[in-house]
Amino acid sequence: MTPITKKIGVLGAGQLGRMLAIAGYPLGQKFGFYGMNGEEPSALLGHMFFHSSDDVTSVDALAKFADVITYESENTSVEQVREIAKHTPVYPGEKSLFVSQHRGREKGMFDQLDIPCAPYQVVDSLESLKIAVEEIGLPAVLKTTTEGYDGKGQFVIKDADQIEQAWQAIGNRELILEGFIEFSRELSIIAVRNAANEHVYYPLVQNIHQDGILRYTIAPAQQISEAIQQQAESYMQKLLDELDHVGVLTLELFETLDGLVANEMAPRVHNSGHWTIEGAETSQFENHVRAITGLPLGSTAPRQTIAAMVNIIGETGPVETVLKMPNAHLHLYDKAERAGRKLGHINLVSDSPEALFEDLKALSGFMPK
Repeated sequence: MTPITKKIGVLGAGQLGRMLAIAGYPLGQKFGFYGMNGEEPSALLGHMFFHSSDDVTSVDALAKFADVITYESENTSVEQVREIAKHTPVYPGEKSLFVSQHRGREKGMFDQLDIPCAPYQVVDSLESLKIAVEEIGLPAVLKTTTEGYDGKGQFVIKDADQIEQAWQAIGNRELILEGFIEFSRELSIIAVRNAANEHVYYPLVQNIHQDGILRYTIAPAQQISEAIQQQAESYMQKLLDELDHVGVLTLELFETLDGLVANEMAPRVHNSGHWTIEGAETSQFENHVRAITGLPLGSTAPRQTIAAMVNIIGETGPVETVLKMPNAHLHLYDKAERAGRKLGHINLVSDSPEALFEDLKALSGFMPK
C-alpha cells in the first residue's frame, strides 16, 4: 500500500459508490461496500459486506475494514453513523446527515443562516394542513419531510378543493407545506470541503427535470453572472462551515428575479455533478475521495467551454449512437431495466454551446419527450 492509501467503507453499493471507487482507485484507494447482494452496481469494485439479520455485526465488520466511512444516501441511519463514528471516522458527519434527511430541519437551517427559501410549515394533520394553506397561500407543494426523492412523496396543491386529496395521497404522517416559488430555471451548485476547512466550488449548472426526475444537466449554466455564482458560493460556505461538513455537498436552487432561492441540499455526490467526470479537471467523485482521506482538493475548473449530462432512464436505449459520437462518454451502472430507474448517464463535452446542443439533438432517444 502507498503512503496515501486508505480503505474507504461506503454505506451503500449503488452507482454512486461505484463511481467513487472508479475515481478513487487511480489514487491508490481501496473500497468496501455495505450492500444487499452481489448484484448491485458496486459489487465488483470492492469487498462486499452484506446486510443480514444482524446488521450490527455486518456494519461493524465494514467499520473494522475501513480507515474512513462515507455514505451514498441522506436516508442513511443517523444512529448507525453515530455508532460507527465512535471508532471509525465518518464523513460527512452526523450533523450533515441529521439536517439533510428532514426537510423541516433543512429549511430551519436555511433560515438560521439567512439563505432564502420558500415559506414553509411542518404539518401533521389535515387540520394543521388547512391552517398552513391559509397562511402560506396557493399554489403550494406538499411534501413528505423524509425520504422523498425524484419527485416521489409530493403533491402540488393548486386550489383549496385539493387539500383533502393531497392529505389522502401522502398524508397520515408528518409533512411539510412549501409555498410555490416563481422561478426561471432550476440550478444546483456542488462544493467540497476538507477537514482543514479548505473549500472548492464547481460552477452553477442548469437542471431539467421531467416528472420530478433529473433528465439532463447543462454545465456551466449559461448566462450566469459572477454575482450569482458568488451568491451560490456564499450560501455553500455558510452551510459547509455550520455543518463542519467534510466531503461533497450539493445545493439545489431556484433562479428568481430576486436572486437564488434554496430548494434542498444533499450531503453527497449528486446526479447533477456527474458531468464533472469528463467535464471538470477533478470530478466530484475524486474530490469527495480526496476530502474524506485528507488529500489536497483538486481543481474544479471546466475542461472545455461547456458540458452536458443526460440520464439514461428506464431502458438502456440506442447506446450505439453514443459510442459513435467523438465527444460523448457512456457510463452504464450495470442495473436491470425498470421504468423510472436510472440505468446510466451520458456526458458530452464541447468547445461551443451550439455544437453541444447539436450533440444533444443526436441523443433525442434519451431526452425527455
